[in-house]
Amino acid sequence: MRLQNKVAIITGAGNGIGRETSLLFAKEGAKVVCVDIKDHDGKAIVEEIQHEGGDAIFVNADVSKESQCKNMVDQAEKAFGGVHILFNNAGIMHGADGDAVSTDESIWDLTMNINVKGVFFGCKYGIPAIRRSGGGSIINTASFVAHLGAATPQLAYTASKGAVLSMSRELAVIHARENIRVNALCPGPLRTELLMKFLNTEAKKQRRLVHVPMGRFGEAKEMAQAALYLASDESSYVTGTEFLVDGGITAAYVTPE
Repeated sequence: MRLQNKVAIITGAGNGIGRETSLLFAKEGAKVVCVDIKDHDGKAIVEEIQHEGGDAIFVNADVSKESQCKNMVDQAEKAFGGVHILFNNAGIMHGADGDAVSTDESIWDLTMNINVKGVFFGCKYGIPAIRRSGGGSIINTASFVAHLGAATPQLAYTASKGAVLSMSRELAVIHARENIRVNALCPGPLRTELLMKFLNTEAKKQRRLVHVPMGRFGEAKEMAQAALYLASDESSYVTGTEFLVDGGITAAYVTPE
């Protein structure tokens, strides 16, 4: 098992990338702290892990709240004795997020509070816990839009993921000599509830897909496999990277025929 004797905190664990990663990490031997703002979703994934013989607990947390991020780390140490992996995955893509002219300040602030401040708070309390455990891996979910402008406007989301990417680079440099690795996972367009709600017409979906050389949306399970590599000791010399798992979208020069 690739994560035997590891303790992993995963935010946004109830759905999408977080759900698939929670299942995979548990299968690979990790004790998983499943963090979500929705009790039903978070408890459901814990029950599924336990049904399969894994070890997991649920912690309700709004990652935009400092005290709740501190509590999720405290609960991980209390339940399992340490933290080795922190996957700051929770995020939103609001349907009212558009361009600079149309996006309300409230949508901007909400997006930044969850997508950026949530990563900051996770690291603020997760890094000392990982340090106490002798080192480990932090994975922050950024996006391919940290590299490219989105064809369908989502300015707050795009800016937030650029911030996550740059934050991850700096944290990687700061903590490299402490046996703490920090990498940004940059998914391409995925067939998840989050994106499908945003791309809510066939025209919007095709506008995004036409730029993907592989011609399809990625799957949450594929992102979980990438996160597993970054969490495991197999990536022991990997830090500060922008791990693009994007179907080739950032490599495309022109729209494929």
